[in-house]
Amino acid sequence: MLISFVIPCYRSVDTLPSVVQDIQDLVNSRDGYEAEIILVNDCSPDDTFGCIRKLTEQYDNVIGIDIAKNRGQQNAMMAGFHYTSGDLIVGCDDDGQTPVETVFQMIDHLDEGDYDVVCAKYRDRGHRSLFRRLGTWADRKMVKVFLEKPDEFNTAIYFVARRFVIEEIMKYSNPYPYWTGLLLRTTHNIGNVETVQKDRLAGTSNYNFRKLISLWINGLTSCSVKPLRFAALLGALLAIAGFIIIIVLVIMKLVSGFSMGWTSIIATNILIGGLIMLMLGMIGEYIGRIYLSMNKEPQYVIRRVIDRKNREAEGE
Repeated sequence: MLISFVIPCYRSVDTLPSVVQDIQDLVNSRDGYEAEIILVNDCSPDDTFGCIRKLTEQYDNVIGIDIAKNRGQQNAMMAGFHYTSGDLIVGCDDDGQTPVETVFQMIDHLDEGDYDVVCAKYRDRGHRSLFRRLGTWADRKMVKVFLEKPDEFNTAIYFVARRFVIEEIMKYSNPYPYWTGLLLRTTHNIGNVETVQKDRLAGTSNYNFRKLISLWINGLTSCSVKPLRFAALLGALLAIAGFIIIIVLVIMKLVSGFSMGWTSIIATNILIGGLIMLMLGMIGEYIGRIYLSMNKEPQYVIRRVIDRKNREAEGE
């Protein structure tokens, strides 16, 4: 059985050789399995693609993909999916944090439970900053509320999936893919294997505040219309509250001569104006994404590919 490992790569010169070697050693340790490793360089500013080129020369089963413009981890993963040929597809990170030694445990769980996908469930995520812990918590809440993920399973970038799941996910061609949303709209037959996330081999996380916000917006707007429904509900609640306040003020004016002061009026207008602008911005985000999708904004652009025979192809 052939296993395809898809690894988005960004600033990973110091970590990729070790990650690839770990995968090679793991797959060679179990009879009946072969591996192909797809390394996707997401236009990294360092010599990550040079490192990938060396790995394709060292191993016949490594495929190198170079993306012409940085599009983010999710888009790079989608690019890698299109070059997989395995019966099972594994997604993992390039920084050495993914415990790839548990891949066969996940595969066994996939077969025993007849799952479509098995994802890692980290009981310990190693040494992470408060910012990253808060980001993970917010992402989980967003997925549960807006994407309606059931509580009985967890989703993660480290996964083992059957081929039909990835083929269905690859049908998504718009420029804003979100792995969890695409997975949940494909299947809920998802299992989990508990594991421990390792510390990074080198460097720091490539996700800053701006990138995390962009990722959350992708999750909100690419796979759910719930934000628009919440906006409509909030507008209805404000309208009802405003109607009640008007009645109360009229009664108070007739009974005691009370009238709302200038400060109260300005504060109320600022609040309502801010909420209106927030809702318009949310609607505008959806419309902007529709516009870009209609104009065929690319999900990714591949600059070159190095295949198993180390022959380089341009613009694949």
